[in-house]
Amino acid sequence: MIAAQPCHQAGLAAIDGVDLAALPEAMRGLDDAATDTMAATLRRAGLFRPGVSHRPEQVLQRLRVAERHRWIVRGWLRALIGHGKLRASDDGTVLRDLAPAPAHPAPLAELCARLGYPAEVSGFFDATAARLPELLRDEVTLQSVLFGTDSTATADGVYRENVINGYLNAALVEVLRAASPATPRVLELGAGVGATAIPVLSGLTGDLDYLFTDVSRYFLDTAKKILAHDDRVRFGELDINDPGTHSVEPESYDAVIAANVLHNAVDVRAVLETARSWLRPGGLLLVVESCGELLQAAVSMQFLMSPAAGRPAAGSADLRVGSDRIFLTRDEWLGEFRHAGLRPLLDLPRREHPLSTLGQSLLAATPSEPGALS
Repeated sequence: MIAAQPCHQAGLAAIDGVDLAALPEAMRGLDDAATDTMAATLRRAGLFRPGVSHRPEQVLQRLRVAERHRWIVRGWLRALIGHGKLRASDDGTVLRDLAPAPAHPAPLAELCARLGYPAEVSGFFDATAARLPELLRDEVTLQSVLFGTDSTATADGVYRENVINGYLNAALVEVLRAASPATPRVLELGAGVGATAIPVLSGLTGDLDYLFTDVSRYFLDTAKKILAHDDRVRFGELDINDPGTHSVEPESYDAVIAANVLHNAVDVRAVLETARSWLRPGGLLLVVESCGELLQAAVSMQFLMSPAAGRPAAGSADLRVGSDRIFLTRDEWLGEFRHAGLRPLLDLPRREHPLSTLGQSLLAATPSEPGALS
């Protein structure tokens, strides 16, 4: 059994000195900045002049949105309506009355700093906002903005060097430290820039067999350079939507880590079932995920989540189908764990804690007893 309190305390120790009470207000400010960016992009395209209404399809056409990114703009329209910055007819088919530009825009750099993000992240958000029309038309890729200097500094800031990920990574390490055998075998899916692998490998100083996998050769090659000094790490190419891309023996790992990757699953439940099959009895699935729509991601990182040509969209074969959603809620994740034969063990930060307003969670589960599928 995993004790939640020591894991929570380990997470808090990693962000000691942060004004936790101020985090919800900073997150609301970041949401406001994101909806202001959405509205500004619509205004730049000449949409929603005073007295002029549009149907959602007309908005997509005016912006010349690439087919694979249309779900993003439909999400923008929902967010603007939900935040009172755009009005919709009762049946949602006609939109009008876009709010005017704010007299005093939200101080993006200050808000990011309060949430622990380095300056590279607010700079990335500004650069992305300036190029949204081109990104929507697929004339520019987000990868070129995120990795334009062939540096992972911005991605590190998004996924590791900030308040919520500092907390979650430390809590995850404590889970592994408390529950793993003397020489644990760990498989990480979608390991990316090493934002989770680096703190795990630093926090677990003993013997360890760590398989770092990703679908991207760029991330694998980069990680090999960063982690070249650590002979406990192996590397492999693995696509979560095509587990046959790497040979993983059933019941061969003590822990499977999936940090900020499972939302890219075409069928979440199928991926969870595969991950469960790789776990030894009593093993742990450790998931770090955004558990709700993050509005700043909707004008930046979500462009990475649009399907490539000829590939199915994330969520197109699971409970998200037809919803234009990328992220599951906490309760949906817990429900999908159970359906996939996994028993939830841990859900941090607690829902009443200020950190929960930052929208990301650490969820842990273990294979259920045979016959316990719900």
